[in-house]
Amino acid sequence: MNFPETNLSKFHCDVLQQTQLGKLCGKNELFRDRYEILRMLGRGGFGVTFVAKDVYLPGQSLCVIKLLYPKVEDLATRGIARQRFEREARMLAKLGSHSQIPMLLDYFVIEGEFYLVQEYIHGPTLARLVRRYGVQSETQVREFLWEMLHVLDYIHRNQVIHRDIKPQNIIKCQDDGRLVLIDFGAVKEEIAQLSEIGDKTPATHFIGTLGFAPPEQFSLSTVYASDIYALGVTCIYLLTRKAPLNLQCDRATGEIYWQHQAQVSYYFGRIIDKMVKISLEDRYQAAREILRELVITSNQEDLAEYLTLQPRMEDDSLDDDEVAQYLPPATRTAIAIREWKARKDAKQQHQNLNHQILSDDF
Repeated sequence: MNFPETNLSKFHCDVLQQTQLGKLCGKNELFRDRYEILRMLGRGGFGVTFVAKDVYLPGQSLCVIKLLYPKVEDLATRGIARQRFEREARMLAKLGSHSQIPMLLDYFVIEGEFYLVQEYIHGPTLARLVRRYGVQSETQVREFLWEMLHVLDYIHRNQVIHRDIKPQNIIKCQDDGRLVLIDFGAVKEEIAQLSEIGDKTPATHFIGTLGFAPPEQFSLSTVYASDIYALGVTCIYLLTRKAPLNLQCDRATGEIYWQHQAQVSYYFGRIIDKMVKISLEDRYQAAREILRELVITSNQEDLAEYLTLQPRMEDDSLDDDEVAQYLPPATRTAIAIREWKARKDAKQQHQNLNHQILSDDF
């Protein structure tokens, strides 16, 4: 155990003293004759996480073991509980084939307690990086958004909603720099509902984080666009270094005021604003919509920059010879657009040619 006991909270002390993983923490005895429990990594309202060493794997690779709450004591409900847990675990195993989602290595139930064993991702969270280095530039956040939207599109196409996207749940892998999305809320939701099986007065269990979760999530009506809202708020955090609860909101609409605290272009700011709309109808509905918008706005910004660099004639400075050659502003703009498109097409053709050459070589 790597914590001085005097620094432990009551919760941590209870976990270390009352759970099987806690009792094995820092000991030579193996969990399930395979895992050496090294230290407690974190905890939340739905479970506790430990870092372990898998002594069966080459190099004794590190892994993460999650003990999920609640423990199911009632024998009559254990069968249903196990089915729900295993269904969600299989979903995580399927998603883990993506390089930016931790691989599920194992899952099992022991005496009514639910365990997940996942790949350990070595690296800091985005929250830690912002605390260490400060706000990120628009270029950095654009790259982050582009990368995470592809991950979001992947999980949504697999009919999964993450439910808890935030800087603390995105790790920048120290080995290769990829961003990894961790701590899916789908299994948490199933586990939270286990206590309701057979209960005549079922409780409600909010899955998510205040400030990052949109309003519909509080009413347990989570949709794909809920993840989009959380990703948008995460972008705002990267741009401002302010937690969402520390940002001002419009009291009438709930919309977040953030652009005065960040340096972003008009087009990019408009995209973020639409991602965090309170109204579901006004918000982006799919990750692919935003990906297309990012491409379009990037082209618009390139064009706007090109147009500002073009020499402009002042009407009152034209002499008689120049009058015949004068082009109205609309015509000049049309010509500039055609020239810009021609350059863009030529660049694309050049890239396609290079790709064809490389393909022929192989």
